[in-house]
Amino acid sequence: MRLITLRERTGERRLGVEFGGRALLATDFLAGGPRTIDELLAGGAAAVTRLASAADRDRIQAEGVAIEDLRLEAPIPRPGKVVAVGRNYPDHVTAEGSIPPTVPLLFAKWPTAVVGPRAEIRWDPGLTSKVDYEAELGVVIGRRTRRVEEAEALGCVLGYTCINDVSARDLQFADVQWVRGKSLDTFCPMGPVIVTADEIADPDNLTVSCRVNGVELQSASTARMFFSVARLISFCSEAFTLEPGDVIATGTPSGVGAFRQPPRYLGDGDVVTVSVEGIGDLTNTCRYDPQPLMGMSR
Repeated sequence: MRLITLRERTGERRLGVEFGGRALLATDFLAGGPRTIDELLAGGAAAVTRLASAADRDRIQAEGVAIEDLRLEAPIPRPGKVVAVGRNYPDHVTAEGSIPPTVPLLFAKWPTAVVGPRAEIRWDPGLTSKVDYEAELGVVIGRRTRRVEEAEALGCVLGYTCINDVSARDLQFADVQWVRGKSLDTFCPMGPVIVTADEIADPDNLTVSCRVNGVELQSASTARMFFSVARLISFCSEAFTLEPGDVIATGTPSGVGAFRQPPRYLGDGDVVTVSVEGIGDLTNTCRYDPQPLMGMSR
């Protein structure tokens, strides 16, 4: 099942089901069913199973609205946590000149960085001039998870999505720790859909790629990751509770702009597309957005 979040003309966010480029609301299949992704998550595995059983693909094709005519948001518009993983691909570590990690390297992206497909990636060029792309597989947690064994970890997953871990490299490298440079508003595009876990046979064998203005700059399989999806979930859950709707960004392969010769940073008007096999394309346009500092109102 392919889940989307759309915004209606009233401004209300609604949960939809997509198939073949068309979509219907979840409540079109289930009267009194989940209106939002949060309601679906609150209903647990049983709610997901009910919706999957009711969602008629033939009906979606016959009655659904074309995706391009919908205002899509990130499928999880405001996750409680976005847990990101650094240096999880050998070639990326080599390009960076770093030491291979012995355990997952975790950092956070603030939920206010999350935007959806077709949204603009915006930044003030007076704050950062070295903005980079990072294509990643995103893992959406489906149930409360604490101290889960690696062998059981994939059972905690609702599904998978595309993530662009946009990074202000000058801020990231100046700060030593990475949170500010990774968490500017709009710096976590996500989507366009969540593909539920039952439709992804092996999350550790998916091609992840990135194109900028149509030119492919990244491409690798998640089979190359140092730490599998199950290992990442288990490792995180040893330290803190993962809640339904939390998202793990599993790391990016080589080819990012910062470590190219010469470096290739994003600029105003660049179009970035992150693709994950079996999920789809997440496309966003970059825009400069100069912002004067605002004084406190009294």
